Amino acid sequence: MLVAFSVAPSGGSPEQGDPDGASLHHAVAAAVEVVRSSGLPNSTDSMFTTIEGEWDEVFDVVKRATEAVQAYGPRVSLVLKADIRPGHSGELTGKVERLEKALGERGE
Repeated sequence: MLVAFSVAPSGGSPEQGDPDGASLHHAVAAAVEVVRSSGLPNSTDSMFTTIEGEWDEVFDVVKRATEAVQAYGPRVSLVLKADIRPGHSGELTGKVERLEKALGERGE
């Protein structure tokens, strides 16, 4: 399965790691650090982090990443989207490769 998620604190204060109270990059870095240390295939872009793996292992990582962000504010927002396709792996890159191939075919 693929799970794309975004997690961010709200209601934080300068004491919680953000001197000006406006940026979320420290909190997001804490979450991405959890994801990258998990060993699961993953990708981070400007809006979401996507993880590939089995249900229990992926949601364990999402839970731990969310807990890491809780240190930056009294409230946490979590948005996620899942592509559940049993028996398939390598979809983190495979879906993009198929898209690029289809785009190339259209341009011929």
